[in-house]
Amino acid sequence: MTNIHKEPNFFVIGAAKCGTTTLYDFLEHHPEVYMSPIKEPHHFSKDIVKEKFSDEYKHYLKTRNVNLEEYLQTDLSRKIWEWYIEDFNQYLKLFKNVRNEKAIGEISNGYLFSSVAAKEIKSQYPHAKIVMILRNPIERAYSHYLANVRDGRTTLNFKDELIADSKKSEKGWCISHCYTEMGLYYDQVKRFTDVFEKDQIKIYLNDDLKKNAEAVAKDLFTFLGVNTKVDIDYHKKQNEARLPKSAGFMKFITQTGLKRKIFRSMPKSIQDKVKPLFFKEGKIPKMSDEDKKWLQVQFREDINKTQNLIGRDLSSWLN
Repeated sequence: MTNIHKEPNFFVIGAAKCGTTTLYDFLEHHPEVYMSPIKEPHHFSKDIVKEKFSDEYKHYLKTRNVNLEEYLQTDLSRKIWEWYIEDFNQYLKLFKNVRNEKAIGEISNGYLFSSVAAKEIKSQYPHAKIVMILRNPIERAYSHYLANVRDGRTTLNFKDELIADSKKSEKGWCISHCYTEMGLYYDQVKRFTDVFEKDQIKIYLNDDLKKNAEAVAKDLFTFLGVNTKVDIDYHKKQNEARLPKSAGFMKFITQTGLKRKIFRSMPKSIQDKVKPLFFKEGKIPKMSDEDKKWLQVQFREDINKTQNLIGRDLSSWLN
């Protein structure tokens, strides 16, 4: 390793659609924490390979128009949501602006899903702290589905979309959507508990975050060894679900990168005024009881195994 003070000492590893963006926001605003300017660099998920992605996702990445080497030569003030950095020296450059921060980290949701990331991180950073946040896998799948509806990636109803995804011949991260696979937590969590010591791992539930986000943030700050008395907005909502007025149009502007340019170039006050032009008003439809029961059957065994593994009562996920 190079200068240890300019390398990560903690990783938030997922799961996807469980609240990691909220944790990133808390951490990024803490003066004693340095977060990678690429929110999800995915360096240690060696089995997640861009060349294997679906054509849809390859096209989406292409619209991001990221020249990684050029970006790493800048002051890194421009934030990038995600990339897939294979070269370790390039990865280390994400942390070149570290000054005196105590906690240095990154968030890559692919690490929990990856079959190799746990051992890869352990090999490079054996003393790193690992943070994960889990959500009722039924709610997680529905949130994942709603995000794809919002972006125009599907017009199918929830159950039909999950069935169609499960029947795809090629499956994997950014290959298929993995609505149910991402919520089978037992094996994913166990890969990390098998190689890291218990006191190196902190596991939260999305239920905890909903109940008291400030308490979760302060517990996380304590775990990372930084000050808990900081001025942070603990009530900011992230990645809200919305239904598009036109799924075809939303898919077009998402796939071409126009959606990101339109919304991220505007201050939030303007975004709130513009969004009604693209999205329907009113509440998001809830999952049907029939679909919940259908998924409870699929997840029941894994939920029971997971609660024994992490020592948390997850019976409410099956109610």
